[in-house]
Amino acid sequence: MNVTIEKIRKKQMTEMSKLTPKKIVESLDKYIIGQDKAKKAVAIALRNRWRRQQVNQIMQAEIAPNNIILIGPTGVGKTEIARRLAGLTGAPFIKVEASKFTEVGYVGRDVESMIRELMDFAFNQVRGELTEKFTDEGYLIAIEKVLDLLLPKTYNNNDPDVKEKEQRYLRSREKFRKKLLNNEFNEKIVTVPIEDQPLPQIEVFSNIGMENLDFNFSEMLGQMIPFKKDKSKEMTVSDALKYFTEIETGKLISRDKIIEEAKYRVENHGIVFIDEVDKIASLDKKSTSDVSKSGVQRDLLPIVEGSNVPTKYGIVDTTHILFVAAGAFHIAKPSDLIPELQGRFPIRVELNSLTKEDFEKILTIPKNALIKQYIALFKTEKADLVFDKDAISEIAEFATIANEKMEDIGARRLQTILNSVLEDLLFEMPNTKIKKILIDKQIIIDKVNPLIQDEDLSKYIL
Repeated sequence: MNVTIEKIRKKQMTEMSKLTPKKIVESLDKYIIGQDKAKKAVAIALRNRWRRQQVNQIMQAEIAPNNIILIGPTGVGKTEIARRLAGLTGAPFIKVEASKFTEVGYVGRDVESMIRELMDFAFNQVRGELTEKFTDEGYLIAIEKVLDLLLPKTYNNNDPDVKEKEQRYLRSREKFRKKLLNNEFNEKIVTVPIEDQPLPQIEVFSNIGMENLDFNFSEMLGQMIPFKKDKSKEMTVSDALKYFTEIETGKLISRDKIIEEAKYRVENHGIVFIDEVDKIASLDKKSTSDVSKSGVQRDLLPIVEGSNVPTKYGIVDTTHILFVAAGAFHIAKPSDLIPELQGRFPIRVELNSLTKEDFEKILTIPKNALIKQYIALFKTEKADLVFDKDAISEIAEFATIANEKMEDIGARRLQTILNSVLEDLLFEMPNTKIKKILIDKQIIIDKVNPLIQDEDLSKYIL
């Protein structure tokens, strides 16, 4: 187990060593258009995580993460940058909304729950990786278990001709093994003894809501109340193999080792993305709601600057977790956050509003571009969807106009416009008469222009 975890950790560090800041930006460019300053800042912050691991342990403890605050309107790529960043390294990552938290003493979620969720994510991540490593070994044991059910021993060691019976049994077992591996017994029904699962672990922390209690009441009561339960279940051989593989693989994995590795990953590579941080900025210090907002900021401060958070897996040190905050800051400004919290986000990056040229690129260049998504959807109905260049340019133009006339919702405006253009076609499909659909400039104008001109309609539809 120790060797396996060391191999996984070494492989992860090798992959991180290849992620230079330039390569990180190149990877982000595949999904996010523009916002070069933000990409550069997060690339440096991510590379610094690896650099910190390479220095001596005394210096490691001194190097603080470069926490970042991303400032910009909705739909310009703030969340996407953080999400793709975590995907590059496979680091434990969670996204939380600052507006969902309440000050300690109030009903609701406390800020420490984000660290507990991050540990849950890391625990499941490590368990998944180790399960994959030990599945083959678990499968071999599962085969023996299923063979025991298919061909139970009919003799005991006290029989006079025990050696002869044993040899005959082993020959039969090998024949059954070949048939089992050739899937000849897949549909055969066997009675599988169901193993008792351990009682769920219950740990209650002060100042948290009921949604954070990690156990199942019905499961707990079902195991505590002494009802007589059937300890065996009939299932097909193929299902029995899956069941035993899962059970035996789980036995090969040490929970303590999973927790140890998960804790290491969270403390050294964990990333917390705090969205809508502008919603907890205090404008009027005297109002009741703003007092509560200041309270959330004060609760958030020790987590960001480094503290020990109790979780059901043990104490987690948040000193070297990377925090990325984001907010539109339309009304409040970063300076409205309490000074101590501002100081814990030393890197500030402003994201630009998207232009017509940006919209054109967003529609066509990224791997997950909207037009590519719709083309794939129409292909499922055996129809080819084609947009000409003028149509794409017109969609970008209308998106820019709509964002200027109404709220600026960035690239999300493209989704509403494309849906308005393709809604009737999506409703008509499948249609055997339609094999190819060409979307030109005139179609875009006919569908979208009336909505743009009618301000009342545009407010609700676009």
